Amino acid sequence: MNNAALLKNPKQRKLLFSAGLSWLFDAMDVGIISFIVTALTLEWKLSPQQVGILTSMNSVGMVFGAAAAGYLADRFGRKKVLLWTLLIFSVASGLSALASSFWVLCLLRFITGIGLGGELPVASTLVSESMPASERGRAVVLLESFWAGGWLAAALISYFLIPTYGWQIAFVIGALPALYALYLRRAIDDSPLYQSNRRQVASRSFTAKLGSIWTSKHRRTTIMLWILWFTVVFSYYGMFLWLPSVMTMKGFSMIKSFEYVLIMTIAQLPGYFTAAYFIEKFGRKFVMITYLVLTAASAAWFGTADSAGMLIAAGICLSFFNLGAWGGLYAYTPELYPTSVRSTGVGLATSVGRIGGVIAPFLVGYMVQHHIEISTIFIMFFVIILIGAIGVLLLGTETKGKELTD
Repeated sequence: MNNAALLKNPKQRKLLFSAGLSWLFDAMDVGIISFIVTALTLEWKLSPQQVGILTSMNSVGMVFGAAAAGYLADRFGRKKVLLWTLLIFSVASGLSALASSFWVLCLLRFITGIGLGGELPVASTLVSESMPASERGRAVVLLESFWAGGWLAAALISYFLIPTYGWQIAFVIGALPALYALYLRRAIDDSPLYQSNRRQVASRSFTAKLGSIWTSKHRRTTIMLWILWFTVVFSYYGMFLWLPSVMTMKGFSMIKSFEYVLIMTIAQLPGYFTAAYFIEKFGRKFVMITYLVLTAASAAWFGTADSAGMLIAAGICLSFFNLGAWGGLYAYTPELYPTSVRSTGVGLATSVGRIGGVIAPFLVGYMVQHHIEISTIFIMFFVIILIGAIGVLLLGTETKGKELTD
């Protein structure tokens, strides 16, 4: 089954594109902040530590949003929670354009993060539960590919609009998903798997669900996923939210930095598409381990690159393999838990990952402020990413072709 065949089914195609667009808006909001902080550093004279705090606030909100939305989606349904998370992050993003001080903006980014963190695991669970086993992994990776479209949109908005109209225009555009939520209300249905098990899924308390993912049956999986999510999110947010700023630190102007990051961002799409192909051909573990190891190698290369050509080449490889790994991560995670605790398990793994997303931007800001070399910072990412790959190798189980169960 290839990607084209998957898209021929009208109902599956509609769900994939509908959920994918919400994913694109999510990515656009996350991506835009990495460019906005570069502009705010010049306008508000932000220190590296303040940049780290601001970029971390999104992830602080995501920690709470992912955990809460995972449980609520098991209790009230995937579709309903998806709509609410979309509304929360788009309204908070629009209000961010009105922020007049650093701490007000931090508060609004925290609220935005609650919506962002909740939307991602719920959307991936909804798509995963709505697809047959032979197409499920590919469908979720294709869903994740919309993330690259969102980052590309963020890079284009930042390159063409922020220098002329200011950083506020980017946040105003980030409010548009509120209108899209009205369309989604009628366009998609809850997953058939959830609807057929609604009473059993909704009746269990959060404490019972939390205990379930730590029983002997699921403990190994939960440990592996929490390690994997922490290392992937830590490295992604530590590297990519700082990319435009790192480029300026390496001597390029803001405009030139935005241009180079835009080029690197384009490489995310083929990363997703190759992962979507390999995940059904060779399996989830193959994709996760291979793409993570090559992401680690790319991080070490980017940290030591000193010419524009080398930086762009290393950045392209970093985008290609890192985002391919992300696609595999979202496909793999929902397959490891039964329906009764699936969204809760995915949400908690995502939430643990978001803790890494909180720590990494702040830690990079601290290291930059204390004049630690960029090459040293990226060697740290090299090591962290390899830990995630080793976790999958030793603790992961293959789920290719397996039916989702309750």
